[in-house]
Amino acid sequence: MRPCYIELHAVAVVEENMLGNLVLTCIFAPQSSTEMEFFSEYGDANRYKIQEVIGKGSYGVVCSAIDTHTGQKVAIKKIHDIFEHLSDAARILREIKLLRLLRHPDIVEIKHIMLPPSQRDFKDIYVVFELMESDLHKVIKANDDLTREHYQFFLYQLLRALKYIHTANVYHRDLKPKNILANANCKLKICDFGLARVAFNDTPTTIFWTDYVATRWYRAPELCGSFFSKYTPAIDIWSIGCIFAEVLTGKPLFPGKNVVHQLDLMTDLLGTPSLDTISRVRNEKARRYLTSMRKKLPVPFEQKIPNVDPLALRLLQRLLAFDPKFRPNAEEALADPYFKGLAKVEREPSCQPITKMEFEFERRRVMKEDIRELIFCEILEYHPELLKDYKNGTERTSFLYPSAVDQFRKQFAHLEENSGKSGPVIPLERKHVSLPRSTIVHSKTIAPKEQQSINSLKDKQNADEASINTSRETEAIPLHLSRTLQAQQRIPLAKPGKVVGLVVPYEN
Repeated sequence: MRPCYIELHAVAVVEENMLGNLVLTCIFAPQSSTEMEFFSEYGDANRYKIQEVIGKGSYGVVCSAIDTHTGQKVAIKKIHDIFEHLSDAARILREIKLLRLLRHPDIVEIKHIMLPPSQRDFKDIYVVFELMESDLHKVIKANDDLTREHYQFFLYQLLRALKYIHTANVYHRDLKPKNILANANCKLKICDFGLARVAFNDTPTTIFWTDYVATRWYRAPELCGSFFSKYTPAIDIWSIGCIFAEVLTGKPLFPGKNVVHQLDLMTDLLGTPSLDTISRVRNEKARRYLTSMRKKLPVPFEQKIPNVDPLALRLLQRLLAFDPKFRPNAEEALADPYFKGLAKVEREPSCQPITKMEFEFERRRVMKEDIRELIFCEILEYHPELLKDYKNGTERTSFLYPSAVDQFRKQFAHLEENSGKSGPVIPLERKHVSLPRSTIVHSKTIAPKEQQSINSLKDKQNADEASINTSRETEAIPLHLSRTLQAQQRIPLAKPGKVVGLVVPYEN
């Protein structure tokens, strides 16, 4: 079996959007492969060999690195001054907690969070993520020749992730192409859980839910004007429908300039809502606007998006039902005939619902020190021995290798000061990593000598472990796509995120 590939020649830079979430843009990779060190006080920083800066913003710095224990590429994000704004600290806590609890092949993984030098006064955290190569926004933009197999497999992965997320009682609330990471083998992973929420039956909607969620173009109708009394997982289903339509057409389906324009675009395609739907609209202004709207007939999806598999359009129409009660849940969508031959229930796991205790901080007023303690506890989840001491009341106020923390800080400071200047940035000795979502979209192939050096870091045990992990991933996520290039054929150059070669389903 030969997987499909996306040709990558640049670095996907992680940047911060208006909501404080990370997005990816593409730049050319620096030529220097010199080791950088931007970690200072964090004791396990020596485990990571810094490669280059791949992102910089108000949140801090993101670097790509090699985990010398496993030989794997990772992305390390330093988030600085996380307690400057309480809302930002709560968002970071929410995201790292959810990514610890939601372990799934189609969700981005936090591999490690570095231990701060002090429990009481730390201000920065370093989070280590798996390194992805691009995002779906870049893939859509760079490819105008995606096949039916691409369309099907992309949607299958997104719905499979959504089934897992929703059965955990979590709503993502900000799904869009830039929040879906992509690899050259067509693997997708959902990220950016900073706006996600855990739904509990006794959670007051007036406190729990807000309208300012999701980028407008992917926002469900019920989020455009507090339409319904209680939001449901259907808000994410709508977003997936918008994303799938964009994959099919190469452009956003509802690029509204404001809320009213957004509703106009929706009703231009779907027709005006039924009187029954309008009668349940809670927002009076929205109800009046929809009632006074001229009667619009729905446009056939075959006319709006021609030359597409009818089964794909039929499912898309279900995902984009104006009334959320008519949208399928993720499990029902996975059972749609569109996925015949691809979907297998045993590869579509559910998740145990997240308990109220995990997110009790969302239900009460918390102060800065409360958030600091909760974030510290999340960090200890990646340091089992110290977590055990902490729970037993024998934790230490300062930790292992204080000199390493200083070194780590120096490395990050060095990278921050020199990033963007002419010439390559030579990293200092690096020791640890932080919370980013970075990916390499277009980076030159590692030179043979350099590759041999990296491989020499792996002993037989690590190689075996990597092999096991790879086989598990392959089994969990069937890439029913293959590449037509010859095994020895050189991959042609392509734009960032460009899929190279045709793809056809694997043979079982």
